[in-house]
Amino acid sequence: MQPEARIVKKIQALIARKGGRCFKIHGGDNPFQEAGIPDILACYRGRFIGLEVKQPGEEPSPLQRKVLSEIDRAGGVAAVVSTVGEVALLLAKLERKR
Repeated sequence: MQPEARIVKKIQALIARKGGRCFKIHGGDNPFQEAGIPDILACYRGRFIGLEVKQPGEEPSPLQRKVLSEIDRAGGVAAVVSTVGEVALLLAKLERKR
């Protein structure tokens, strides 16, 4: 399993433990899926979340940045993350906003 895949699994487990629901999106050359969708889509406490998971030092593509921006403008939460800790902080911030 690739390092990014391990982080994705840990993020999914964290969101599930906290009562959220997430879906792993498998990118690549899938003709049935829109390009640029974040790696993880989740619903947490009524909020739509799009998470692009990257190894430290890696950057999202311009298309991935565009889709994250569109999620943000639509009222969702969009982030590029590299660690489970970053996601824990994001969820804690959402909990305080309610």
